Amino acid sequence: MRHARGYRRLNRTHEHRKALFANMSGSLIEHEQIKTTLPKAKELRPIIEKLITLAKRGDLHARRQAAAQLKEDRHVERLFAILGPRYANRAGGYVRVLKAGFRYGDMAPMAIIEFVDRDPSAKGAADKARTAAEEAVEE
Repeated sequence: MRHARGYRRLNRTHEHRKALFANMSGSLIEHEQIKTTLPKAKELRPIIEKLITLAKRGDLHARRQAAAQLKEDRHVERLFAILGPRYANRAGGYVRVLKAGFRYGDMAPMAIIEFVDRDPSAKGAADKARTAAEEAVEE
């Protein structure tokens, strides 16, 4: 029986899992939709929901708690400037996990995790801006 076994280990050490979810949380905050394996998406959901709840609070202590979990300051800024106010009137359920078939190489179950009221133009916007800036420098 698996009583009181709190989370999926995902065949990683504690430090690796912590870094994995910090990176995935930052990517989800930046792009508002990411594709990953189903167990990772299911484990990421409570982490990102707690970060959104911190962003809804919006005070300095909440900002420092979020910064301790995320790796980059721009993700913290986006979390508190855009996502916190967006979900201010919503009582939980900020992300959804959609099953997306199986990966070709190893038949791992895949999933898309996305924000409920996501901005479709956010996905890839940073990459498009970066390539446009590189092209402007070359010219």
